[in-house]
Amino acid sequence: MVAESLLLPAYAELFCRSNFSFLHGASHAEELVERAVKLGYRGIAITDECSLAGAPRMHVAARAAGLPLIIGSYFEVTPDEAPPGHDPGPGAFGLVLLAQNREGYGNLSELISWRRMAAPKGTYKLTPRMLSRPPEEFAHLRGMPDCFAILVPVYPVRADVLDAQVAWFRATFGERARLGLVQLQRALDGPQRDEIRAAGARRGVRVVALGDVTMHRRSCKPLQDVMTAIRVGMPVSECGYALAPNAEQHLRSRARIAKLFSADEIAQTCAILDACHFELDTLRYEYPDEIVPKGHTPTSYLEQETKQGARRRYSGKVPEHVQRRIDYELELIAKLSYEPFFLTVYDIVKFARSRNILCQGRGSAANSVVCYCLGITEVDPDQSTTLFERFISVERGEPPDIDVDFEHQRREEVIQHIYEKYGKHRAALAAAVSTYRPRGVLREVGKALGVDPMLVDRVAKGHRWFDGSRDLLQKFATAGLDPATPLIRAWADLAARLLNFPRHLSQHSGGFVISRGKLTRLVPVENAAMDGRRVIQWDKDDLESLKLMKVDVLALGMLSALHRAFDMRTAWRGPEPDGKPFMLEHIPQDDVTTYDMICRADTVGVFQIESRAQMSMLPRLRPRNYYDLVIEVSIVRPGPIQGGAVHPYLKRRRIKAGEEEGEITYPSEALEEVLERTLGIPIFQEQVMQIAIVAAGFTPGEADQLRRAMAAWKRRGDLGPYRDKIVNGMLERGYTREFAEQIFEQIKGFGEYGFPESHAASFAKLAYASSWLKCHEPAIFLAALLNSQPMGFYPPSQLVQDAKRHRVQVLPIDVTQSNWEASLEALPNQPPPHGQPAVRLGLSLVRGLGEAAARRIEAARAAGPFGDVDALARRAQLERRDLEALAAANALATLAGHRRDALWQAVAAAPDRDLLAAAPIDEAERPALGAPSEADEILADYDTTGLTLNRHPVALLRPALRAQRLSSAAELRDRPDGRLARACGIVISRQMPGTANGVMFMTLEDETGCVNVIVRPELLARQRRATLDSQLLAASGVWQVVSDVRHLVAQHFEDLTPLLGGLRTSSREFH
Repeated sequence: MVAESLLLPAYAELFCRSNFSFLHGASHAEELVERAVKLGYRGIAITDECSLAGAPRMHVAARAAGLPLIIGSYFEVTPDEAPPGHDPGPGAFGLVLLAQNREGYGNLSELISWRRMAAPKGTYKLTPRMLSRPPEEFAHLRGMPDCFAILVPVYPVRADVLDAQVAWFRATFGERARLGLVQLQRALDGPQRDEIRAAGARRGVRVVALGDVTMHRRSCKPLQDVMTAIRVGMPVSECGYALAPNAEQHLRSRARIAKLFSADEIAQTCAILDACHFELDTLRYEYPDEIVPKGHTPTSYLEQETKQGARRRYSGKVPEHVQRRIDYELELIAKLSYEPFFLTVYDIVKFARSRNILCQGRGSAANSVVCYCLGITEVDPDQSTTLFERFISVERGEPPDIDVDFEHQRREEVIQHIYEKYGKHRAALAAAVSTYRPRGVLREVGKALGVDPMLVDRVAKGHRWFDGSRDLLQKFATAGLDPATPLIRAWADLAARLLNFPRHLSQHSGGFVISRGKLTRLVPVENAAMDGRRVIQWDKDDLESLKLMKVDVLALGMLSALHRAFDMRTAWRGPEPDGKPFMLEHIPQDDVTTYDMICRADTVGVFQIESRAQMSMLPRLRPRNYYDLVIEVSIVRPGPIQGGAVHPYLKRRRIKAGEEEGEITYPSEALEEVLERTLGIPIFQEQVMQIAIVAAGFTPGEADQLRRAMAAWKRRGDLGPYRDKIVNGMLERGYTREFAEQIFEQIKGFGEYGFPESHAASFAKLAYASSWLKCHEPAIFLAALLNSQPMGFYPPSQLVQDAKRHRVQVLPIDVTQSNWEASLEALPNQPPPHGQPAVRLGLSLVRGLGEAAARRIEAARAAGPFGDVDALARRAQLERRDLEALAAANALATLAGHRRDALWQAVAAAPDRDLLAAAPIDEAERPALGAPSEADEILADYDTTGLTLNRHPVALLRPALRAQRLSSAAELRDRPDGRLARACGIVISRQMPGTANGVMFMTLEDETGCVNVIVRPELLARQRRATLDSQLLAASGVWQVVSDVRHLVAQHFEDLTPLLGGLRTSSREFH
């Protein structure tokens, strides 16, 4: 076999599309590289259509396999538009461009950017004139210097058209022009081959062999057919000539290639490969330089700003050990030339602060005292056990990651500032690769196979958010289909193969790439779906693999809510004693009442500790100070849970508090220093790294590499090499094998997802601030949350119900009082600044009413009260749909009475603008409309605003529920552990964390509170429909009370949704 392989010609595939040629390529980049290596190819090119989106992944795979890679792209060139009698040019053809060097790569990237940004998202247009006579701005792209250009004639070819195309091609691209020959066993391949060879000989253009590859194996053909059907929007059976006639577009053996092409045509592939020297690794990224004032270097300016910030942070006297740390960080930053990166983030944060936009850095950046001094982060690393190498290390040789959260409602101001300051030619968002997910795959493949739409819908809806890709065949069985039938097997197989394929590029949540020069020469840029934004074609993983920097400008709803709450508190209670408006710094620390509330798990609406899992942990961990909150935020995460840290840590807390006998011990003094703050149990990523350093002899950089391996081992299984190093290193330092093995298992657990302490410390600050507001200013907190939607774990209906249980008076939507947003109103005998306000719901809750109409209502009302609905309609210039929306939401009650009367008056005030518009409406003939019942009011409330201020819907059903022995949440609260219990409520959340081993946590809400329900996997399997589809659910099971944590461990469900009588509620579903 080896001898035979040596006799085969050397070959490099120059025309190959991956699945980043969306719905054309049927293989992952890694599959293409692996197959090319197995076939003995000398190299391969990636030529996705008008895109370099797949290039980084292909680059990583090719580098790992030692396979030379050419970066290129394919284009469909469309004819120029020419007036009658004018030369129409060479007509349509395919074009493969291959970068020879860095300059050629920059030209290719810029061409892709030019054409993508000139067209709607997902499209492009390239004509011959754009290549031969581009506009002045792109004159340097004429003939695409430093790129090989391969003409791919359309099939079937016409001799006269081909000859003109080759002549034009030779004149445009010169010696770099090649004529591509594709042989795919089509009926006219022979004549096409002869015409191409003849045209090349006549015009002096060498012919090169091309595979036109879209898949790594021919077995991918059914998947490619399905993708074609999805692309053209019809079933495979109706696609006709849109489908490839055979499976020849795969990576073929060299023996097969030798039979299809001449020796020279094959040799040309390797000649081009040898002439292309560009690798993505050679890209060099330079940050903007205008952030450095004249007279400064980046190093001197960063030092100056850090020193000034240190004096502010430490009240003029910087502790000696902090100064040593500052010096160390600055030295390392300078060594790696990262000063412009820090200064760019600093500049963005300064802008936000100048506009009074709340922001806060988080993640590993909070390990940096330089970031703290610059005001990028708010956590003093000196007050926690942080590790700077978690942020930057020489060994890693990769750029740091600085995440900054901004108010989610004002982040756009920051984004537009970046565009304005640096220009859209130098700044763009990173991409996010949207992939095919299970439910969408089931739908798309089912439609492509011609399955009945109702059946497709049933199967797709049977797949829920937590199912992932597990056993798609089971979904068909659940839907009553026989998985053994050929159609169903094909459906399941093709859906599984298409799963996780890239579908399109969307925008990253906030990762900005900002360059010193033209960004388009570094990476292609295209339009985002959102107006005014542009995205690069690479995602955060691509940027990381190529060691390119990005700035994460992220959005956080709680920052918006806190800012609103601070402003409302200042407006209601006046400035603080220091004369300043109320801000984060004015919140008293270690407030006993706040921590009492937290320990009761009374945390609906509070940042980070409002989920059911966190609420279950709070009464067990019982946080009493800020650092306890840091641990609370971190411990309910897959890392500590899978690492077996939770129960040992809680046990040691009880020992420390004297509630349980035992002793807190440490394996060594060195590890006691690392783990003392968490009672000997590793909770944070930094602790795992420090254990590796002090107990196993890792360098800080090696420890960071371990962290990265931890994050990837579940996907790639590459944590193994570290096991021996950790275990042997610990044995050498006197630790037992049992302890060393235990530590390694805990490290593996952190591979699931562990928080860095610095990140948790940042979040804990916001958790405490929001808890204090909920405890001491519940009305203000509710109004701020409502005005910051969408955000958080709970929708407005649950937030309002919770606030009412905390004696907050919530006033209804009323056009004579309500603004667009929720507002504060004084209650009798409760005036500001000392009284507790009521919350007036805002017009923003009214479904179907736009903000512009609401603002007109506010403006008109400022000029005087409305006498009636007619005056409202006239003065606020409201249309009929606005008035009907207000009437339906009961917002006209003050002017028009109950809903039914209000709807009648709304129609009268703004009749339809049709032929009957002039017809008079006789008020005397208005029918007597009875007031809606309480049940009708509640139904209408939910339908028009998503919440009700009337009684809770379950309260109306209480007599019927009591007859079925269904207890309320309040009645269950004092039930002893282990008793049988039955409860009923509206399902407000379903959560299945990946660490729960298939257990679902459900929350039922009634008029007295919430019941937490534990759903075992066997019950979910037995009663899947009732568990997942019920709005009103009765649950029977065993009442469980552990450390003030109460759950109903369900044994049986009953769907009581019909009792709601059409009431539409919603639950939030989470991993």
